Amino acid sequence: MSGALPHYKSGPDSYQVSALVLGGQIVIPTSANATTVAACAASGALNVLGVAGNDASPYVSQAAFTDANAGGQPLVDISVLPDYVAVYHGVDVRVTYEAACSFGQQIMTAATAGNVKAWDGVTPSTIIGRCTQPGGVTAGATVARARIN
Repeated sequence: MSGALPHYKSGPDSYQVSALVLGGQIVIPTSANATTVAACAASGALNVLGVAGNDASPYVSQAAFTDANAGGQPLVDISVLPDYVAVYHGVDVRVTYEAACSFGQQIMTAATAGNVKAWDGVTPSTIIGRCTQPGGVTAGATVARARIN
């Protein structure tokens, strides 16, 4: 047999958010409400679910924006973000690095919400993936490829 294609490929997990989550941020369960998720804001988190595939925000924090336009008429923006986020794992995706990271180096969560950094070499259970950006990442605040477990 020359190859095999799967009959079924599962999609991302879907979770309700407790705070604003941006696509590409690392996501963890929230401690305040066990049924929602938020962007990870802790270095070395052990409870990573994956990476957000879209922007999402709770509906309660999306009050309609109102302002007067040049003609004095109110301008209402009724567009809202969904309150559910698609969470991917086992994918190669673009994420934000907090600091430089070598190509192929293992990564972990960073202190900045939803970001990653090079693994510190201390606790293996904090590894969430690997830097797959050819040439690596040379500076912090850089969006680049990573394989998220």
